[in-house]
This record gives sequence, C-alpha cells and structure tokens, in this order.
Amino acid sequence: MNLKSIAQTNLLFGSLIISLGLPALPAAAASVTDAQVSALVEALRQAAPPQFEADATKAKSIVTCIVGDLLRDEYKASGNNETAAIRRAACWWMTGESAACKTGATATFADKVVSVYQQQQPKK
Repeated sequence: MNLKSIAQTNLLFGSLIISLGLPALPAAAASVTDAQVSALVEALRQAAPPQFEADATKAKSIVTCIVGDLLRDEYKASGNNETAAIRRAACWWMTGESAACKTGATATFADKVVSVYQQQQPKK
C-alpha cells in the first residue's frame, strides 16, 4: 500500500470518526497533552511527502483526531516513554504496526518524525 492510499484510508477513517462523534476518553488517557498531539501531527506532516493539499485545515482536524487516540495508546504501550511513543505512533502511521519500523524507509520516516517532534518541544 502506497502513502497516498494510506493517507486516503486515514482520511476516510477520520471522517467516519468525526461524523459519529468521539466517546469521552477514559481518565487514564489524560497523560497525553494537546500540545503533544499537536506536535506529533506537525511532525507527521513535515516528515511525510506532500498530501491533503485540497483542504489542509480539514485534513489537520481529522489527523489530530486520529493521532490523539493513537498517541494515548502508544504512551501506554511504551510504558509512558515519550520518545518511544512518538516513534511507535509514526511507525503505525506508515505501516499499521507500531513496532514494524526497524529498517529502510519506514525507519527513516519514524526517525524524522521523532526528530521534528523533539525540535517542537520547549527546552527544559
């Protein structure tokens, strides 16, 4: 499946989620902030080839909806390790499998997403 097909699938899935509405998230998932979700969305956008050109605002809204849930899941799966969660989310975004980005273009993409994400974080 190429990137365009994945993007179209994600766009359709996101549209469905928005049209049905999202249930309230469990309190345990509150450890992921809106800023983290926003940073990951931007990192995915910058790391990916051009896409969603027709309506960037709508596309960002859909991606944000999907990524929020994804990042919460990956935080839990990574034992609340932020860098690992970002890498796992980027990997899922490209392959549908959170741990599948070990080599090649998918690993390069995941590395770029982590790098861009980290550049957006406030200095501690």
